Amino acid sequence: MRVLVAMSGGVDSSVAAARAVEAGHDVIGVHLALHKDAQQTREKARGCCSLEDSADARRICDKLGIPFYVWDFSEEFKEAVIGDFVDSYARGETPNPCLRCNEKIKFAALLRKGMALGFDAVATGHYATIDSDGYMRRSLDENKDQSYVLGVLDDAQLRHCLFPVGDTVKPDIRAEAGALGMGVATKPDSHDICFIPDGDTRGWLAEQIEMQPGKIIDQEGAQVGEHEGAQAFTVGQRRGLAIGRPAPDGKPRFVLSIRPKTNEVVVGPKEALAVDRLSGIRVSFAGAEPAEAADGSWMDVTVQVRAHGTPIAGRARWVDDEEHGRRVEAELDETLNGVAPGQSMVLYTGDRVIGQATIASAHSSTWNPESLPA
Repeated sequence: MRVLVAMSGGVDSSVAAARAVEAGHDVIGVHLALHKDAQQTREKARGCCSLEDSADARRICDKLGIPFYVWDFSEEFKEAVIGDFVDSYARGETPNPCLRCNEKIKFAALLRKGMALGFDAVATGHYATIDSDGYMRRSLDENKDQSYVLGVLDDAQLRHCLFPVGDTVKPDIRAEAGALGMGVATKPDSHDICFIPDGDTRGWLAEQIEMQPGKIIDQEGAQVGEHEGAQAFTVGQRRGLAIGRPAPDGKPRFVLSIRPKTNEVVVGPKEALAVDRLSGIRVSFAGAEPAEAADGSWMDVTVQVRAHGTPIAGRARWVDDEEHGRRVEAELDETLNGVAPGQSMVLYTGDRVIGQATIASAHSSTWNPESLPA
């Protein structure tokens, strides 16, 4: 099989390439150039696609004796990932750019180009597995599992994906890389948002979105402060509100909701952040659709709303939606805190990924944001 390995320059994709070679595949390594000025993304080792990373990937391919290429996806990345990130925040949402990058770049643009060049599959160093029925499952390493950020992949994409390291724990991957003489065996993992190298998301957004001052209001709609731009806040945030006076009960205030139409930030007690019902749009399935998705019946699932969040047991059903085509509704057995529109909820049954949706609304049993005046 002809396999294209996406080489980040890290230890996981390096071992993935080595295992693909060992399995007898015809392998080439490709490093994705996602930024016009890649040097900027390597500050504090936050990025995953810098010049240094490209050089590391090239050295691994030389060691393995496989061809190496750098493919420029910077324009696609700028539009599909960075643009989506900015637009989502402008709508008062909290997006996950890593998930969007997997969906639009690594397993759409890359796969499309690879298929056009005659490759059979794309392999990456992600921690997940695909079973014999074509369903994605969690990684053996619970601490490194990346099935959440891969939950957006659909059945057609999964048929051409390989995750060679998903059945191994991270310490063993590093040991294997060391045994193979790979210099990246002890290289730190990349983290945070690669296109915000200093980690200051709020400051970065202020340069991308025209911020307008507005009101900070409480759950009854009374003004309690002012902000310099609603888009810089996210649900669950406590720091940076600068209200100046305590709540009547003396407890801290948290961001409960962002109202982009009125440019208001709604704050309230921590208890009001607890939600037990979610509604999601932009639905996709990681494998064949379950029967429940077709007949609209409830299905027992676990729901995860963050990359390393705790899965919560509950039920989900898929319903027709005039505006979005399809919507998924989830009811949770326990509450989740700080859930914001724009986040993704990934649904599981056991360790199998059923699919995902972008959260459109989250509902609290103690507070209804729709009770505020428009």
